Amino acid sequence: MAMRHIKPVKYDFAAWTYLIPESEIRRLLRFQVPYYFAGGKPGVLPLDIFAKILIDMGTEQLMKIAQGRGGEVIDDYNYGPTAGIQSFREVLAERLKRKDNIPLGSDGWEKVIITSGSQQALYAVLDVLIDPGDTVIVPSPAYLGFLGPAVKLGANVISVPTDQEGMIPEFVEEAIERALKEEIIKKAPEIIYVIADSDNPKGTTLPTKRRQRLFEIAAQWGIVIVEDAAYREIQFDEEKRPAIKSFDKDNEWVAYIRSTSKEAAPFRIGYAVFPDAIREQVEKAKGYLDLCSSVFVQKILEVYYKKYIDDFLKRAVEIYKRRCKAMRETIDETFPEGERTNPTGGFFIWWESKKPFDAKKFLLEVAAPNGVVYVPGGAFYPIKGYQYNPDTRSFERVKPKVNTMRLSYSYNTEEDIRIGIAKLGELLSKHLSS
Repeated sequence: MAMRHIKPVKYDFAAWTYLIPESEIRRLLRFQVPYYFAGGKPGVLPLDIFAKILIDMGTEQLMKIAQGRGGEVIDDYNYGPTAGIQSFREVLAERLKRKDNIPLGSDGWEKVIITSGSQQALYAVLDVLIDPGDTVIVPSPAYLGFLGPAVKLGANVISVPTDQEGMIPEFVEEAIERALKEEIIKKAPEIIYVIADSDNPKGTTLPTKRRQRLFEIAAQWGIVIVEDAAYREIQFDEEKRPAIKSFDKDNEWVAYIRSTSKEAAPFRIGYAVFPDAIREQVEKAKGYLDLCSSVFVQKILEVYYKKYIDDFLKRAVEIYKRRCKAMRETIDETFPEGERTNPTGGFFIWWESKKPFDAKKFLLEVAAPNGVVYVPGGAFYPIKGYQYNPDTRSFERVKPKVNTMRLSYSYNTEEDIRIGIAKLGELLSKHLSS
């Protein structure tokens, strides 16, 4: 019997699938190399603590089942409230008030919403605030996990310059005023996005005055600040600067988004405090995205945040501090001429070559085949939008800096960092001198 020729199926995908590439960070996870400086994978995890919590929880559950009280256990493995279980939210609310001075009030736990990773919170807040053509202000460069969804949802992205201390408020204000005057935008932006503590990708931290000024700009113009505080707990200085959210006494202008991934482990649980009306819409959106976050994982983390987090973080932050130091020193010793940031926390260093070169092409053709990966800096610029030039007080189409890279020191040991970064420095020096 003759075989019939079957035509390949052609699907009519949504327009965004052709516009937006796969996340560069997720793509690079496929590389199996000895020196992985790409994604921000935590390399210091409380393995013994979580093993103990699981044993204790399992033992307690088995006892209840043996006593015929299985009904008390079943909900640990069931669907839960969309916003998260009350007991876990109470623990987080107490900590946010105590550690970060977040103004939550007496019913604070109700203002805390649990999400499936902070990434879901970022997506959901864009989903409920942005219509096609609405504007968001971002630093240049910015976290690609925010930029991708923003462009996908049709946002008009305006990037403003940064320096060694992060986002520059005067340029944010100038950009808003000039964009309205030149009719690049029809109304004030909906969102200002910022990572105040140890920015991703640059690792920079905003001084207190800049935080205060950004909040004042947001309140003046009626703009929501999305404060991504993923690295809030990974700070090398003993004294933290105030969260921008702490200035938001009436809970009106700051969406404060946190992640357990860096504070505990990547269980895909985030938590956030939104202005009340925004929280209601985010909860509704989450209900359609994933129904709810895992109740069992929330129970595990509830115990961790109650009993273990502070002691563990003291040890973890000291290790990350030493790894950062190892990377800084080795870059300075082995890299060709360029400029790097000087993080005081977080997971990343940003490096920019003085000589022009294509960091993505170099990664694929030279670095990865030699066992080293990083994230090319071009991934942290929006694929469409404008960038504000304060020198000319004008706007230009976004032009990614392709001679840059983000290097993560979180995952590897100090020894591997020194060996791998020295190897990368040797490869870069050879390439840029030819």
